[in-house]
Amino acid sequence: MRIAVFTDLYLEVAGGIPSSISAQKRELEKLGHEVTVFCPGKKMPKEKNIILLPTAKFLKINGAPLAKWPKTVVKYVEEKFPNFDTDFDLIHAHYEAGASIAAVLLAKKYKKPLVQTMHGREDMAIAVNVSHPFKTLAGFLLNHIHRHYLKEFTEDVKVKKDDYLAPTVATRQMWELMVREANCADAVITPSEHFADKLKHYGVIKPITAVSNGVSDETVKGTDWKVRKLEKVSNEPLKIIWTSRLSKEKRILEFLEALKIVKEKTNKFFFTALGDGNELGFAMKFAEDNKMQENCDFKGAVPHEEVLKYLETQHLSIINSYGFDTQGLTILEAAAVGLPVIYCDKDMDQVVLKNGGLRAEDETPEKMAELILDIIDHPAIIEEMSKACFKNRKEVLQSTQIKNLLKVYENIV
Repeated sequence: MRIAVFTDLYLEVAGGIPSSISAQKRELEKLGHEVTVFCPGKKMPKEKNIILLPTAKFLKINGAPLAKWPKTVVKYVEEKFPNFDTDFDLIHAHYEAGASIAAVLLAKKYKKPLVQTMHGREDMAIAVNVSHPFKTLAGFLLNHIHRHYLKEFTEDVKVKKDDYLAPTVATRQMWELMVREANCADAVITPSEHFADKLKHYGVIKPITAVSNGVSDETVKGTDWKVRKLEKVSNEPLKIIWTSRLSKEKRILEFLEALKIVKEKTNKFFFTALGDGNELGFAMKFAEDNKMQENCDFKGAVPHEEVLKYLETQHLSIINSYGFDTQGLTILEAAAVGLPVIYCDKDMDQVVLKNGGLRAEDETPEKMAELILDIIDHPAIIEEMSKACFKNRKEVLQSTQIKNLLKVYENIV
């Protein structure tokens, strides 16, 4: 198949969405399919078959480049691919902004099968990242723009405020946007069943398939990954690694609050944070203000190859997101190399490999601190979880998940 992938998040930003798209692309190409990725960006990557879309000069979202207006993107793509109609068999869109909207416009114009991956909760993104006086305005504007471009392609769903997941005008608007994007497609993919259930609850009528974000098989090859061990009698500290963006939705400051509580009881831990983000400066200041510098190291953005080197020496990975319906490719990648995970969101029970992680009782720093202290007191659990990760890691490899993705493609082509 010849597949056109349109994504608003790929270049110049780290995270699970770009990593999962890249892994899908490599695996599909290995199987003989042709994959072309259309995305915003400023610098031409070394990777083949990447088409840089018209990109806003100054506007960015959480550091990610933003595509220009959808019709500008469509015009550019048609100029670049005058035979678009015959060049591609299928379009796969990721996310819900300019590039993804353009994907819908092109799919409808050329009557191409369209797959839409819904990666996470945009209602939570508004709730967490936009300051209070502007949440409603931001939600209204984003939904209005989205409706303007796509209203003719699907019956619009009106989401009412409720006490479930749409308690405010802003969150209601974002659910309408997500539902509209999904209903424009022929098939919808989510990384988990729990997110699929929520989309259905608010009005998605198109078939939804849960396809896990797959870890690149290359990640686990070429390195002799060891079972993690921490001896109770040793002086080695419990080593915890963070490999996500340092941002509000990832709740880095709440995790540092938990480490502050741990430090009041013991000094036998060390935390390494790999990643950039709008909370990096605040996180470093928190560690300094609370005299935690000897227990914390903030490395900033690190190339993927170096991330894997760091993973070799750690005992635990952490994902502290809550309520975002994220899958957390970073912790799946850690599990694939035998590194257990600690987390706080009950929905992630569906994602974490069986017996390969531990969940805090709730999302508070106090409960996360209790969990970490319990692991320090019972370090043998690390070896047990690490062995479980190795036993079940085939489930998260891209070579496994690509079969599920291809079934979705074949059903609509």
